[in-house]
Amino acid sequence: MNITLRQLRVFLAVAQQQNFSRAGEMVGLTQPAVSRSITDLEQQLGLQLLHRSTREVELSDAGRMLQGRVARVLDELDATLLEVRGLATQRHGRVRVASSPTLSAHLMPECIALCQQRHPGLQLQLLDRMQQGALDSVHAGDVDFGVVIDPTEHEDLHCESILSEPFCLVCRADHPLAQQASVHWRDLAGQPLVLLDHASGSRRLIDRALEQHVQTWQVVQQVGHTTTIFSMVQAGLGITVVPRLALAEQGGESAGLVHRPLLPVVERQVMLVHRRHRKLAPMVQLVWDVVRDVAHTRWSRLPGTEGA
Repeated sequence: MNITLRQLRVFLAVAQQQNFSRAGEMVGLTQPAVSRSITDLEQQLGLQLLHRSTREVELSDAGRMLQGRVARVLDELDATLLEVRGLATQRHGRVRVASSPTLSAHLMPECIALCQQRHPGLQLQLLDRMQQGALDSVHAGDVDFGVVIDPTEHEDLHCESILSEPFCLVCRADHPLAQQASVHWRDLAGQPLVLLDHASGSRRLIDRALEQHVQTWQVVQQVGHTTTIFSMVQAGLGITVVPRLALAEQGGESAGLVHRPLLPVVERQVMLVHRRHRKLAPMVQLVWDVVRDVAHTRWSRLPGTEGA
């Protein structure tokens, strides 16, 4: 049986108007097209739905039964379609975002605040995860998207780079390297290093730069959070390499720490990621756009970017 919605709507128009011409005007068809549609519908059902005469159209018993039931079904269908169509402009609900710690601390709070300002009906719920945990949440569908450092494998992810930031040296103000305007990676040779551990998305990039520019290096401590790193550097346990975004928690000159650019410049890419071939829901796209906008404007306000 191959009955179309159009045939059913034409039938309801004829049942209501009891006239093929007026029904045609109602649905935007010619009288012959209405007649053909009704004939095709009757052939599909194997029943006569209308008694036709030169002056009037009258419903058969089968026609009256079909009219009552189809009218309810089409009303429900129309209401459902309107509800689904409303999702295209939906601005109320919860969007879950996974983010790695440095980004959670120094990028996402501003994103949450701006989202509340732009879209009061949306709730951005942040899941603070280490890099791999954030990626696992995206793969599993536990979150709508992630904010992470450029993943090594992303064949099954859609990725959009929103921020490039260089790595910097942080040391005590009384350290010899603090006297230089900039520091070359090779100057780190032999220095005790306090670094993010390998759960961080930045560590592999730091290791790669050390391998390229430093013959030998010494990692004395590996920790999960930059706040711990800065405390260790303050205590004189070593020096560190961190992304520029992390400098917001460094404590500044008053804490006895200074930062210097590392040359040659090595950058990490901050990316928005979601599962490939999964189109973002409209309200998720709104939050995605907020995070992108904050990242783009945040660059000009990062420590050390004056005149950049």
